[in-house]
Amino acid sequence: MTELISAGAFLVDVRTPEEFESGHVNASINIPLDEVADRLEEFSGKDHIVVFCRSGNRSGMAKAILAQAGITNVTNGGTWQDVKQFID
Repeated sequence: MTELISAGAFLVDVRTPEEFESGHVNASINIPLDEVADRLEEFSGKDHIVVFCRSGNRSGMAKAILAQAGITNVTNGGTWQDVKQFID
């Protein structure tokens, strides 16, 4: 995952806005899980996407939603703290 982040992967935190505000990865964007299907255009054209959340569960669901929409260049980054260690 370090290589993906270093290469400028699109970092998407799928937690709620409240969770995001309580702490997040500086280079990430917040697209809550329940909005992923409605915001697919924000994912298109990205070389690689890393989705993450609090435990890795919601990011797994986000990855599945994106895969169903034909977006397959997605990695489940697990927790936001896991991703943050590669950034900060």
